Amino acid sequence: MICVTDTIILSDDEIEERFIRAPGPGGQNVNKVETAVQLRFNAAQSPALSEAVFRRLKVLAGRRMTQDGVIVISARRFRNRERNRADALERLVTLIREAAQPPKPRRATRPTMAAKQRRLEGKQKRADVKKTRARVRVRDTD
Repeated sequence: MICVTDTIILSDDEIEERFIRAPGPGGQNVNKVETAVQLRFNAAQSPALSEAVFRRLKVLAGRRMTQDGVIVISARRFRNRERNRADALERLVTLIREAAQPPKPRRATRPTMAAKQRRLEGKQKRADVKKTRARVRVRDTD
């Protein structure tokens, strides 16, 4: 059982882990030891997540979520399999915690009179600058 928040608890069988070989430098160790972790979590089928949390999670996950609603997190920062495993799990939990917090509702406000005045003055200054850039026409006074 993985406790994400007070209301969201994931069971261990919802998370699938695959160990893969990590790319990059590492000598002989990199060619024979599978230390990188690819964690898969089916968020679309998870009974722990509400529809609203899933929608926010989909936006936050971005490219990490597949079309089927499966979140894929790869962790290969460390040389140790257990540390990579813990890192991937912590990243998943952080992502779900962030999605679990509902967005703060926006309160409609109006600009103050001074703010309106400043905006209009700025527009007038800009118009004056552009007016001075206009082509000068020479008139004959004969």
